[in-house]
Amino acid sequence: MFRGPLEMSMLKRARAKKAVNIRIFDIRYFTKGKHRLADDYSYGGGSGMIMKPEPIFEAVKAASGESYSKLQKKNRRFPWIILLSPQGVQFTQKKAKVFAGKKHLIFICGRYKGIDERVRRYLINEEISIGDYVLSGGEAAAWVITEAVTRLIPGVVGDKESVETDSFYRENIFDWPHYTRPFKYRGWPVPKILISGNHKKIQVWRRKKALEKTFSRRPDLLLKEKNYE
Repeated sequence: MFRGPLEMSMLKRARAKKAVNIRIFDIRYFTKGKHRLADDYSYGGGSGMIMKPEPIFEAVKAASGESYSKLQKKNRRFPWIILLSPQGVQFTQKKAKVFAGKKHLIFICGRYKGIDERVRRYLINEEISIGDYVLSGGEAAAWVITEAVTRLIPGVVGDKESVETDSFYRENIFDWPHYTRPFKYRGWPVPKILISGNHKKIQVWRRKKALEKTFSRRPDLLLKEKNYE
């Protein structure tokens, strides 16, 4: 499930340059018994299957490597363990920047009805969601977060300014409208201000349009900030 996203475009180049090292651990590999079960029925009854704690703890141990001893001592600064779940805190660009500053991240991808609560209580550092909806598993969420975090690592994206002017990078506002050639398409011209050569006026126009777009589509984002000019 990870082969496609990790072998294309930016993530492929980032791995080739060794800007980031990404490894996949199959939780089922750490199961025991003839049938290699990674899930079981829920105590107390109810529908759906629950992921067992033992293979997840063992998979994290393998992914942690030498740093696992620090986990045993409850020193959880390294690595940082994240459970992907619709019950988690919503993922944002601000969180992506925090993750990009950490040396070692481990993402646990849930499956089935849920995951044994002991994983949530005694193993992870935080629980992250990419939206208020439910997926069959956490793999797609892991792709999303991995790309968002990787592109913030210095040297991954060649044009640093391109990253720094993205939506949400500095503030909770959207990017401004962009135009490229041709100047006129189907009778719709590019705003003349953008070809005026007056960079100060262009900057003011872009700021205004970014705020207008954010206010019209997500006014709640503006309420999270104290001041806008």
